[in-house]
Amino acid sequence: MGAADPDIVLRTVRLTKRYGRRLALADLDLEVRRGRVFGFLGPNGAGKTTCISLILGLISPAGGHVEMFGLNTRSRQSEALRRTGAILEGPSFYPHLNARDNLRIWGAVSGGTDARRIDEVLSLAGLKGRARDKVRGYSLGMTQRLALATALLHDPELLILDEPTNGLDPAGMREFRGLIRELGGAGKTVFVSSHLLNEVEQMCDDVAIIKEGRLITQGPVASLVRRGEALEVTTTDNERAQGILRGVEGVGGVTRDGDCLLVEAPRERSAEISRALAEQQIYLWELKPRESTLEEFFLEVTAEGGTGG
Repeated sequence: MGAADPDIVLRTVRLTKRYGRRLALADLDLEVRRGRVFGFLGPNGAGKTTCISLILGLISPAGGHVEMFGLNTRSRQSEALRRTGAILEGPSFYPHLNARDNLRIWGAVSGGTDARRIDEVLSLAGLKGRARDKVRGYSLGMTQRLALATALLHDPELLILDEPTNGLDPAGMREFRGLIRELGGAGKTVFVSSHLLNEVEQMCDDVAIIKEGRLITQGPVASLVRRGEALEVTTTDNERAQGILRGVEGVGGVTRDGDCLLVEAPRERSAEISRALAEQQIYLWELKPRESTLEEFFLEVTAEGGTGG
């Protein structure tokens, strides 16, 4: 067995979990790389929370194992978790105390934290100006930011967040998304479980999608949403153009889509497409990439009969 890749912060190896006869996770292999924001997606009941519970050692697997920072957590879990912060459904706070005092208590419970670090995480979470306000007066968004500050107290290398934007209004989601992007930009590795696909697309570098406990796909967001990419082409003669474009190298197919043609080809083929049409005295009115979204890709691969369905 070769040396562990220091760039891989979290890996699951054939991770499996059963509840009686029900298979919650089946041979799940994930890889989360250092300094990336990693989105973990799946329909309700897909096994996301089960996977996070296994990663954090809250439950035991039926098979496989978890590696964090190159450490097999079957034997070195405590060491790995000291380098990890997590938010699972948000921690409970003392509502009659302010944010600073709540953090002081959380820090004491987990080994002690100095005042300077408390000030740092309050600033990181955007709560510095409200640090002396009682938590009972906090909005849900502020409470979520305080939960993030709690997870950051010991300056973890890896953050694991389970549905961190649940219940937030659009402004709160935008603020929290910005915080996560800042943490990723500062070198933290962030693992985010969510069902909010638009949020994940804007927040994450990489994603993994699971369905019924099985991995469907994983990879960079940009690569996944460009799978099967297409061009929208409008010409002076769409009927003739349709047949001509089918013969262009690199074009996978051409179909009518309203007033334009949907051409299955990467944007790098745009010049060849234009040239092939011009040689037959057909000219472009418009040629543009067809925008795809993570939501469209997710629905495609998790649909009944779709990839991995």
